[in-house]
Amino acid sequence: MPLIRIGIDTGGTFTDVVAVDEETGRQASTKTPSTPGDPAEGFMAGVHKILRLLGAAGDDVGAVVHGTTVATNRLLEGKVGHLGFVTTEGYAHVLEIARQSVPDGYGNSYFWVKPPRIVPADLVRTVGGRLAHDGSELRPFSEDDAVAAARFFRDRGITTVGVCFLHSYANPEHELRMRDVLAREHPDAVVSISAEVLREYREYERSVTTLVDAAVKPSIARYVGTIASRLATLRDDGDAVPFYVMKSNGGVLSADEVVRQPISTVLSGPAAGALGAAVVAEAAGFGSVLTLDGGGTSTDVAVVVDGHPALTTEGSVGAFPSKIPMIDVVTVGAGGGSVAWLSPEGTLKVGPRSAGADPGPLCYGTGGTEPTVTDAHLLLGRIPPHLLGGEIPLDIDAARSGVAALAAELGLTPERCAAGILEISTWNQANALRQVTVTRGLDVRDFHLVSFGGSGSLLACRLADVLGLAGVLVPPDPGNLSAYGLLTVDVRNDYVRTAVARHAVLDPDAAGKTFDDLRAEASAALEREGFAAGERRYLRTADLRYFGQASEVRVEVPDGPVTTALADAVAAAFHAAHRRLYGYDFAGDARQEVEWVNLRVTGVGPIARPAPRFAPRGTGAVPRTSRPVDFGDGWADTPIYDRAALGAGDIVAGPAVVEEFGSTVPVHPGFRAVVDAHGNLLITREGHQ
Repeated sequence: MPLIRIGIDTGGTFTDVVAVDEETGRQASTKTPSTPGDPAEGFMAGVHKILRLLGAAGDDVGAVVHGTTVATNRLLEGKVGHLGFVTTEGYAHVLEIARQSVPDGYGNSYFWVKPPRIVPADLVRTVGGRLAHDGSELRPFSEDDAVAAARFFRDRGITTVGVCFLHSYANPEHELRMRDVLAREHPDAVVSISAEVLREYREYERSVTTLVDAAVKPSIARYVGTIASRLATLRDDGDAVPFYVMKSNGGVLSADEVVRQPISTVLSGPAAGALGAAVVAEAAGFGSVLTLDGGGTSTDVAVVVDGHPALTTEGSVGAFPSKIPMIDVVTVGAGGGSVAWLSPEGTLKVGPRSAGADPGPLCYGTGGTEPTVTDAHLLLGRIPPHLLGGEIPLDIDAARSGVAALAAELGLTPERCAAGILEISTWNQANALRQVTVTRGLDVRDFHLVSFGGSGSLLACRLADVLGLAGVLVPPDPGNLSAYGLLTVDVRNDYVRTAVARHAVLDPDAAGKTFDDLRAEASAALEREGFAAGERRYLRTADLRYFGQASEVRVEVPDGPVTTALADAVAAAFHAAHRRLYGYDFAGDARQEVEWVNLRVTGVGPIARPAPRFAPRGTGAVPRTSRPVDFGDGWADTPIYDRAALGAGDIVAGPAVVEEFGSTVPVHPGFRAVVDAHGNLLITREGHQ
């Protein structure tokens, strides 16, 4: 029986791979360069490389779990193609009206130009028929309008169509009939209907979410299909290898199911990193932490409270709001490949533009022409003259030349220019961390930071200074933590139904039936995934608000029949949650009514997690070598430690540099790093416990 599970996270620069043998518990990890032209090529190179490390064959692979940025990058780059949109008669301008809101930073809307909408006005068709908010039919569905819309798209070669009718969250009948018409009149069209993507009210967000789902469906289907077919070549008998894809909500889904709901993967990669960090932090004794995933192109940050990454349904990808459950991740263009440049005013800027994997930083010697954050680290001696244990040699002369040219324009020495590049990158990351804490009512100083990714720990000490962090936890093999996170997550499916009702007149039986219907949908999906009835778990939540509010607060709904007593307990939990979030509640004010808005069920199929690893007891940290490093006070000969030689209890006092295969940890003067029982480096200021 195949027992090796492989996690693969494809990033902008490297593809990270982690594998675990479930029989022996042995783990292995590696990296391979990403191949943006054909991501599947880098993916399979990683699979073969990890199997060689384990001395295993393709027939030994039991499952592969993947974190992908295909959908994310397509949306961030605005590559949504030509979409068609079908909506209710009289609502053709729902995308143009949107929320009538101006983004932060524009004090006067006169200076703000509304971005192009996802579907231009000439590709919107309306269909007669109208449903009420409770799903009852006010006007019948117009078959003639539907046929005309389908033929309109067919005749213009529009092969991707989203459908969103008013109040279809309460009754999907009209949307289902529209899909049938499209299938008959325009069989080549890829169609997404809002009743299957997001059965939740608010027409604008539901429309855009449905259109985003339709936009990424063809590319996700091709990508997943290509990977699955190549994985089948691993086995001599040609049987399919079980293949799962990470979802934005912190769960995984089989490749077959992903094709049915591609929008669920839009934050696939960042979600895996946050989950892996949560597992590592909990084992180390930290239930609530900040996470920072530093890659070659960007840095993703999130907050974990009581072992669970924060979730949101108010997220967006690029310019597109996506009201699907996703881990609340903030992304900033501050990765190792972020380019340093001069503004027209002559000031130094870093990012968000990145050199990425191709051509890469100057020091890679692969065609890069602009200095990057990685070049600055190399010039100051904070990273070694090679990456991945020598697989990728770095050209320090090229890095110095590029930074020196920029420094000359600023009137600085190359060292001070490099230090300035790193300081700006630090503050870019610090501002992202403040966004997931301070703006959400959390005190950033209460948290430890889990830093990971290839470049995630390079600025750890400086971030601790800037933010006043309690400390920084760097897990073993931090460059591969996202790939490790893929092996720690369960299969998850989220289902939602809008059912607006004031608490005083809530019908417990109706709410119970809705929960039962959602549970049945979740159960059917888990059955398709191969989970027996006894293995399936279900989590119930509800979105509540005070009557008149525009936003809701999500609270848990205990198991059991929905009764008046259970509903009262949920309302009490809402009052308490509202007070935690906003500092007040109306629990004792009968004039402020509680309103139920959305009912939700999450179906969970548990997957076995790798057992935590323990580090052997240390015998005292001994430097492997030394080299000149500049930590801001000039060059000094600095001890270099091999992380693989460190054991539990060992202490590395700064200034020092700790190196391993996939990443480097500079320990600044005034800091120290202690190895804990699991091999994590806990970095704190000297004298700070």
